[in-house]
Amino acid sequence: MYTIQGYVKVKSLEEAYELNQKKSSAVIGGGMWLRLGSRAIGTAIDLSDLELDRIEETEDEFIIGCMTSLRNIECHEGLNRYFHGMMKNMLKGIVGTQFRNMATIGGSLYQRFGFSDPLTAFLALDTTVEMYAGGMIPLDEFVSMNYDRDILVRIHVKKDGRRAAYQSFRNTKTDFPVLAVGASRMADTWKVTIGARPARAVTAENSEKLSDRLAGDLPEEAVERVIREFASEVSEKVRFGSNMRAGGEYRRMLSEVLIYRAVRDILSQSEEQEM
Repeated sequence: MYTIQGYVKVKSLEEAYELNQKKSSAVIGGGMWLRLGSRAIGTAIDLSDLELDRIEETEDEFIIGCMTSLRNIECHEGLNRYFHGMMKNMLKGIVGTQFRNMATIGGSLYQRFGFSDPLTAFLALDTTVEMYAGGMIPLDEFVSMNYDRDILVRIHVKKDGRRAAYQSFRNTKTDFPVLAVGASRMADTWKVTIGARPARAVTAENSEKLSDRLAGDLPEEAVERVIREFASEVSEKVRFGSNMRAGGEYRRMLSEVLIYRAVRDILSQSEEQEM
């Protein structure tokens, strides 16, 4: 539960940034994740008048405002078409439709929660966060940074032709994920990200290793063996922890399954494109 002493609907990002320099201030976004903790907020900063609740598609990228709801991303035709339904798969398990109508992508990424589905998924893509003071920061770098008083303004996702997939496992449909995996293929480079481990998402693989092993006209049983070996090797690179949802060793074994499924999904997308 949280309490708010003062509330300001700002008229500019500059005003928001200046107000946010006080430790007692907070950008409220959709306000959904604030409920996870207990906090006294001196000044709640509302960005809803700054037109940051929209998704823009250009020739080169998708630009997503920080106040865009998770539901709007989940249902966005352009994002789902370009990334082969990844957005819908990534967001459909988060609590419920009412929650996703309120929760914002800015709050979901800025907090870098260990359980964050969007963080794991967007990390598998070529994603850059636009900060008010810090400028453009690759998400791969942003995910490991310490928290500061800057404001996340927009998310930029490149349209670079990569194929992508998202997999997660939950004990119940609306619970936080026990484990999450994002994967993408850009030309011959495969990228695999793992979240809900239960620490922040990490990039576990970003190389051409899998493409090299799949080169040539391999029989199906050889392809199966290569993918499973790759999934096992990638999972060994990641440190998994334990919490009330699962133990570390269980998460490691589960990661092999989810990596395998994500790779298979991407390969099937390529096959469909060739047909």
